Amino acid sequence: MSTPVTVAGKVFLIFYGLLGCAATILFFNLFLERIITLLAVVMKAVRERRIRNSGILPPGIRHDFSAYSFPGWKPSVYHVMLILGLSAIIISCCASAMYSPVEGWAYLDSLYFCFVTFSTIGFGDLVSSQREKYEYQPLYRLANCLFILMGVCCIYSLFNVISIVIKQVLNWMLQNLCCQRCNVKSNSFPLGRRNAIRPGSRIRKGRFGIGRPPDSVESGPYDSDTEGGRRLSGEMISMKDLTASNKVSLALMQKQLSESANGYPSTVCGSSRHNGFSGGVGALGIMNNRLAETSNSR
Repeated sequence: MSTPVTVAGKVFLIFYGLLGCAATILFFNLFLERIITLLAVVMKAVRERRIRNSGILPPGIRHDFSAYSFPGWKPSVYHVMLILGLSAIIISCCASAMYSPVEGWAYLDSLYFCFVTFSTIGFGDLVSSQREKYEYQPLYRLANCLFILMGVCCIYSLFNVISIVIKQVLNWMLQNLCCQRCNVKSNSFPLGRRNAIRPGSRIRKGRFGIGRPPDSVESGPYDSDTEGGRRLSGEMISMKDLTASNKVSLALMQKQLSESANGYPSTVCGSSRHNGFSGGVGALGIMNNRLAETSNSR
């Protein structure tokens, strides 16, 4: 393996790595964008042909069906993950079939080397092309470079799609947790008309802590629309209940005003906009709104 020995070579490697690694990440992101676009076109064409052959469409629109069919259709992230996974497995198996006889490794060790190399882990326990002479050495080194390039691109794309699935699962878990907390808060602080606290069935206590029945309380009809929503029943409200009710009502009002100003509808539990996939940088930004699970229409 070639490594820098001199101080000048090590310094050059540091600065070259800043540009080289950034350009490599850019290349992988562009590959990811192109492969998702290609898979979307192929999967859409297969879906259109399947619908054409099924006979569901009337005979009159079969000729110009491809011009306006599926305008908002996008591939599913699970289908893309399955295709990329199968592609990575096929490339690893083909590369292992080449490494095993040429390098003298077992087939399982060759598969292990392919995963470690394609995922850029690079332990260094198994390294290819370390002999001085090989049979058909130029052809072997060319095939080695091609296999590593295709394998790294597929594994990189597969890892990014898997990260989308993991993020989707985490969003689902957080959404369910938020829903449970919202339900608990709504059950703890029921809101009446105009966010007023209605008189309960609690028994008022007298001056010496002796409870008096509700009939002894001077009560009248309760109307929140008259006299500014004052209580006419004579029941005293604790400041703790009043403060808690006002906090909940103000939080709901602020949430509704914020969602109205931002231009997207309110949800029950305040989940993130666009299912948590809006924006993003790098691979997440590339896959945003390109798959069915990351689409703005969801």
